[in-house]
Amino acid sequence: MSVATIESLDHEGRGVAHVDGKAVFIEGALPGETVEYTVQRQRPRYELGQVTKVLRASAQRVTPRCPHFGSCGGCSMQHLDSLAQTAIKQRVLEDALRHVGKVRPAIVYPAISGPAWGYRHRARLTVRKVASKGGVLVGFHERRSSYVADMSSCAVLPPKLSSMLPAMRELVASLSIAERLPQIEIAVGEATTVLVFRNLQAPTAADEARLAAFADTWQVQAWLQPGGPDSIYRLHPADGPGLSYDLPEFGVTMDFRATDFTQVNVEVNRILMRRSMQLLDPRPGERIADLFCGLGNFSLPIARSGARVIGIEGSESLVLRAAENAARNGLSQLTEFHAANLFDATEDSMAALGRLDKLLIDPPREGAIAVVKALGDRQSPQRIVYVSCNPATLARDSAVLVHEKGYRLVGAGIANMFPQTSHVESIALFERVTD
Repeated sequence: MSVATIESLDHEGRGVAHVDGKAVFIEGALPGETVEYTVQRQRPRYELGQVTKVLRASAQRVTPRCPHFGSCGGCSMQHLDSLAQTAIKQRVLEDALRHVGKVRPAIVYPAISGPAWGYRHRARLTVRKVASKGGVLVGFHERRSSYVADMSSCAVLPPKLSSMLPAMRELVASLSIAERLPQIEIAVGEATTVLVFRNLQAPTAADEARLAAFADTWQVQAWLQPGGPDSIYRLHPADGPGLSYDLPEFGVTMDFRATDFTQVNVEVNRILMRRSMQLLDPRPGERIADLFCGLGNFSLPIARSGARVIGIEGSESLVLRAAENAARNGLSQLTEFHAANLFDATEDSMAALGRLDKLLIDPPREGAIAVVKALGDRQSPQRIVYVSCNPATLARDSAVLVHEKGYRLVGAGIANMFPQTSHVESIALFERVTD
């Protein structure tokens, strides 16, 4: 057994210490604590460990709400006070900008926060038949494992969905295709909740009847997905409201399909939208590009200001959905959407978009390095708002914008989109330096 004093948390929520000149990353440890730990993996420059006993506890340590915390991999920070989680995520962002990007924001924006529990309106649950566990498991993976956590509840899912987990297990166990049903995707909208059952084998009539009865009992919609994301179809009920979420501050309603990408935290997304529009400051007559636009989450609020929006997205199905959302909200005249692979962006492809007054970028974890490198003299928006789900790639791209492309980092801050986890969502504002 080894002992360490914890100095900080890393980007995965592990305690960081140095023992005999080597970095040690310890699951379950918090800054300022002295802990006993066991070494789980050794490498020449670092070790991975697990807390076995807290000798001196942090004042910010709290009792995890979920009985599955520690085994379930869905959360990594339930043992840390929610306000402290936000502060640590802000520090992770600032450290990444400073160490990776060699940049510092002139302003650190106040953190965007929302509900700490029951916030997760999107989830993908793994299903596995495990005889040794008494039947079927439905839940997130165990921490750092391909095994499925033995869950009977989930504190970050809405209470109704949390209470459904045991019934989901019983449902799947009753199906003839139980071993050919690897996943249940959950999507919560304003007027309905959809469960998409990924089926690798066609269900029998009896299976369909059980799925329909489950949907009626729990007042949800049951859909099936026999192939890729676009193969989903409604099983029961035969009709009913579609999935949507509202952005009331901008008078926008967004329709989506259960397998489309949308933000999991509706309340934080609304606040993030307000912050992004304040920073972007779209105005009538401006031409603004929304890159990685998805189904129009940022595009339509921008267009509501009267600006002209060009949305670019790699998925053709999402481009279609964005155009449909623009039409539904009466914004077709101010928007256009195109499918393109932004990871292959060049100076010529960016210049082909025409003059842009401003730019909003909301890429996946890989970031937008091709886009920022492609910004040239022919295509140089005065203002860029960058929404990121990975501080490391935001910092890398910030370095290009600041050190190569003539922008300054005006400000940056985090949005706590995933409370109880180490995931860091952030937003940054860049402005072109003028002589």
